[in-house]
Amino acid sequence: MIIAIDGPAGSGKSTAAKGLAERLGFTYLDSGAMYRAFTWKVSSSGADFSDKEGLCRLLDETSIRIECSAGGSEVFVDDVNVTREIRHPSITENIHHVSSLDFVRKKMVELQRDFARGKDIIAEGRDMCSVVFPDADKKIYMDADVKERAKRRYSELRAFNDEGSIDNVVEDIVRRDHRDSTRQFAPLKREPDALYLDTTSLEAEDVVDILTKEIEKEQQKD
Repeated sequence: MIIAIDGPAGSGKSTAAKGLAERLGFTYLDSGAMYRAFTWKVSSSGADFSDKEGLCRLLDETSIRIECSAGGSEVFVDDVNVTREIRHPSITENIHHVSSLDFVRKKMVELQRDFARGKDIIAEGRDMCSVVFPDADKKIYMDADVKERAKRRYSELRAFNDEGSIDNVVEDIVRRDHRDSTRQFAPLKREPDALYLDTTSLEAEDVVDILTKEIEKEQQKD
């Protein structure tokens, strides 16, 4: 069974997907981690984000994999564990350089589908419902007020001692929303057959409860 979750940054989809996977015994796929992994590779190698031909060659030479266990998932680039490194604010700032490229997205879609093959999976990202798993058993689009999403992002930044200001975080999220929804390849959008869930006033556990009930309804149809 494939559950696909899309939504903008800070909507709570990662937390919900992890909670759902744990509760239902499914495998969790954080598709954004793969784009972050390649962004880390570009940054660490000193490659030029504007050199598309160079990035294409680098991608062909790069191995990206996700390993799942009861304790969560770990991300590896060329056998180097970069699980924490890819969450650094500098990666978030630069990820759009690679996520907007068609050849990168094509490669990541292949990796994501390979990862999901033969598994019950909760997959979250920006194009899970529209591109990667268009025939998913259940599609969900999560959203929240931009100020609430900024508060959540601000809390994450504190883990890296990079607090900035809440106003700057709001501006960054608005820019990111625009880039994600207007890019040429696989833009962020809500699919007509996706359940819409506004998480602005919901606690993480409440979101998991709601989505668990929705998925159980889907399972009962089989």
